[in-house]
Amino acid sequence: MNLPAIRLRLQETQKNFDKINATLSVKRTPPSDEVINNLLAGYALLDRYLADDMDLFAYGHSEHLLALNQTVLCHTAAISETERLAQFEATKAHFYSSENNGIGAINDWLSLHRSASVWKRAAGVFTLILSQPQLFLEGNHRTGSLIMSYFLMRAGHAPFVLSFDNAHHFFEPAEFTKKRRKKQFLDDVIHLPKQTRKFANLLKNEQKYSQFLLS
Repeated sequence: MNLPAIRLRLQETQKNFDKINATLSVKRTPPSDEVINNLLAGYALLDRYLADDMDLFAYGHSEHLLALNQTVLCHTAAISETERLAQFEATKAHFYSSENNGIGAINDWLSLHRSASVWKRAAGVFTLILSQPQLFLEGNHRTGSLIMSYFLMRAGHAPFVLSFDNAHHFFEPAEFTKKRRKKQFLDDVIHLPKQTRKFANLLKNEQKYSQFLLS
């Protein structure tokens, strides 16, 4: 993964965030330098997982998904180790909760969609991460974008990176998705919801940015 190119793209997105917000129905907080640094650390961790050919959704590997979330939230955060641990344990309990349709529900969905394209599988998992109750207590957009990138790169494609050009097409369906209950998506096992199809098309269209992959 070309991390300097990803950093440059995220910094360009940060600079243009006022223009991005002008296109959104719900305004979002521009990413701070800390958010960008944490997200870059998340991409770097994802790169290590991929180099090790790790299946993040295999039995016993879900702790690595939690580590991605912890990284995008706390990698450079000025908090104590006690606060960091408390945040992690609360997220972990929520993540595994069957009442919250946590990681188990996502694994069940993946099992039912083994034959779907990588675009649809990545978009479907992202939809489930964002829908209510969300998979993580915080950082679902950022961690979800890394998990989409995981699916894409395992299939030989470039990672997803937020940009000025794609931000509207990322945030608008995401805003709709996070207002819906996860059960609505899980019940529809045949047809992918409209917002999921939008994410799938977005991921496919983003493949022109091959500079995010090292040759």
